[in-house]
Amino acid sequence: MTKSKNKLFYGDNLEVLKRHIKDETVDLCYIDPPFNSKRNYNQIYNAIGEEDKAQAQAFVDTWEWNHQAEIDLRSIYEGQGFAQQTIYLIQGLEKVLRKGALLSYLVSMTLRINEIWRVLKPTGSFYLHCDPTASHYLKLVCDSIFCGGGRGGEYINELIWHYQTGGASKRWYSKKHDTILFYGKSKDYPFYPERVKIERTEKSIKRAQNPHGARIASDNQEKLPHSVFEIQALNPMSSERLGYPTQKPLALLERIVQASSNEGDVVLDAYCGCGTTVTASQKLNRQWIGIDITYQSVSLILKRLADTYGEEVINTEHLTLSGVPKDLAGAKALAKKADDRLRKEFEKWLILTYSNNRAIINEKKGGDGGIDGISRFPKGQGEHGSVIFSVKSDKIVNPSYVRDLAGTVLKENADMGILLCLNEPSKGVKQTASEYGMWTHTWNNQDYPKILVVSVEEVIQHDLRLDKSLAGVVLKQAVKDDTSKQVSLFDAAELEVES
Repeated sequence: MTKSKNKLFYGDNLEVLKRHIKDETVDLCYIDPPFNSKRNYNQIYNAIGEEDKAQAQAFVDTWEWNHQAEIDLRSIYEGQGFAQQTIYLIQGLEKVLRKGALLSYLVSMTLRINEIWRVLKPTGSFYLHCDPTASHYLKLVCDSIFCGGGRGGEYINELIWHYQTGGASKRWYSKKHDTILFYGKSKDYPFYPERVKIERTEKSIKRAQNPHGARIASDNQEKLPHSVFEIQALNPMSSERLGYPTQKPLALLERIVQASSNEGDVVLDAYCGCGTTVTASQKLNRQWIGIDITYQSVSLILKRLADTYGEEVINTEHLTLSGVPKDLAGAKALAKKADDRLRKEFEKWLILTYSNNRAIINEKKGGDGGIDGISRFPKGQGEHGSVIFSVKSDKIVNPSYVRDLAGTVLKENADMGILLCLNEPSKGVKQTASEYGMWTHTWNNQDYPKILVVSVEEVIQHDLRLDKSLAGVVLKQAVKDDTSKQVSLFDAAELEVES
């Protein structure tokens, strides 16, 4: 019997859960969903009408009450598969919170947590990582889903991840922890605390000594873990950091995976971000399923796995990659997504695919100066060059796009510009690009066009990729099972490749 493949999905986790993950097939699920902790929740009790848009703007940018939120709410009230207590809870929250950003968030989470409950095995475990400002709402949601309607679920722990980070406040107690809610789908959940023992403190060791200094207890320097996880957050200079803003330390996920699963078990992360859960699962010999709605995350995960465990872990023999365009029709479908939050996804996918996940995406929503992405590469003697990417999904690509890109290359003092097109460019476009001539790479003395035009068809059908000499940093040697040697995708310009 061959081992099942790991699975990485690019898409909306609600749709992926519904369409691709069968009932009772997952042993452990951990999620760290996006949330904005700046939201002032106290206002909901005395703001009967409009919310304070100024205070909540960052939150509203992600979560707002719109047509989709209305559809999602109806799907809970009218749909199948929800415990009656869950329906009652959302009805009550609608009356208290009104239809706004916070309710939109909670409705979205309810839909997804209910699907996670469905895919968990009867012995499955669930960890929900959340900000303390939202944990009280999310605990109500989880209680209704796991324990409501006679489902037999078990609320196990509220875990506190305590960390030391810079900064303190004179207006409140310094905020130095996150909350992790721990549930079992039944009372038969597995738990192995002896695998994740923690070191005893000097105080506890001294308490185990008699007045003459002799030990009166076991010589064991470790003890079973408690509900406060003392694990340091990643600082900006950490060698483990990948440049992902909400990245969690590998040690945190290793503790959870070891304590609540066995080798060969299936671990799911439905908001897998930069892939810390799947990296921990790979290291600990678990099967894993990762889902993320941004291609930048998918790209970063593929690079992280390859750099850490070798290219073989991401080949088709060991990994199923779903949701990524595999033909021109799929690329066009991605380019025409109606959701504003997905508008840049086509650009990200095309740039990162063409650059073998080595480019840096320009995250600006507007006024990007014609730069959708950039690749920095070493030129020797401590100097670095750059390639600018511009992506066009227009039906007709005309020579003016080439001239605009050439102007940007000149303005930014870049070595090269690459125009990536959804549709096949005309001969006139490529002729205009050729008029800008060639330049010579000082690293390998090879000539490259100053402006290059590449179509999606060439990327997908002909597997055309950016020359490695023009790509970002690669590791000097294969890094195996040691994320302390990880190299940030976003700090590529500061490092050199091996000749």
